[in-house]
Amino acid sequence: MKQNKRLFLFAGYDADGIIDDSLVLYVRALSKLGDVVLCMDCNSDKTQTQKIKPYVLHVIAKRHGEYDFGSYKRAYAWAREHLSLSDYDFVYMVNDSVYGPLFPLKPYLEQMETLRTDAFGLVKNTKATHPHIQSWFVGMRKNVFTSTWFYEFISAVKKLESKGAITHHYEHGFSKRVIEHGGTWKCLYTAHNRDVYNKIKKYYREKMPFMKKVAIARHDGALGPQISYVLNHTPTQMRNAIIKNAKRVYGTEYVNRTLNQNRISAFWRGLKYAIYKIKAHYAKKH
Repeated sequence: MKQNKRLFLFAGYDADGIIDDSLVLYVRALSKLGDVVLCMDCNSDKTQTQKIKPYVLHVIAKRHGEYDFGSYKRAYAWAREHLSLSDYDFVYMVNDSVYGPLFPLKPYLEQMETLRTDAFGLVKNTKATHPHIQSWFVGMRKNVFTSTWFYEFISAVKKLESKGAITHHYEHGFSKRVIEHGGTWKCLYTAHNRDVYNKIKKYYREKMPFMKKVAIARHDGALGPQISYVLNHTPTQMRNAIIKNAKRVYGTEYVNRTLNQNRISAFWRGLKYAIYKIKAHYAKKH
């Protein structure tokens, strides 16, 4: 274990059960800063899990259908049984819904850990009714991750009927419970609604160390110029891993068309997508 003891509970998912270079690079970066327990919400065979084993204490790769918090639950349960959690200074819950790190992570962890709060994260969603830490990168101090309330919260995670319900009960719920139990939380960045998905270039220029994967698929690829800007400033190994993953997930033709378009093409793709959404919404109401 590392001198400044961190434990990362890592939630992963791949529709094909593949552990590819983009995931390996992320987990490898974390392993240099703490211990990692990886739980995949998919069935990955030994040829896949072997790729990641040098960088983790333990890997679980079995479909459970409870999304990221279900993986956090399983990773936490394994850690609680096999490790001494009180030996750690910080526990993080992180997932693979992002590409990166695009910058060295250590300064970000140190900055979060010096915040005088019980929990912390990279991005605060400023949603008016439910401000919260975005659940793809959350950190906790010992008084949180060894508490009875956190154990009960994470152990009670179950499969819910929709992604919205998961967000409400678990992503919003974690930040809410920190406050309810007399704690505080802060983040390094703020995002209003879906800004973290849509303003890729802005956050990169503010040194955000990750890019949300789904940005590639948003608005029929209209974010292509922003994504290309980020990739053009990303080290070769990471850039190649991101593009390879995106092509496998979204298709080579789509990714090439998205990344190689100019601003005018991107504007028209975005406009056509907006018109399509308006028509679909109108048709649904009538």
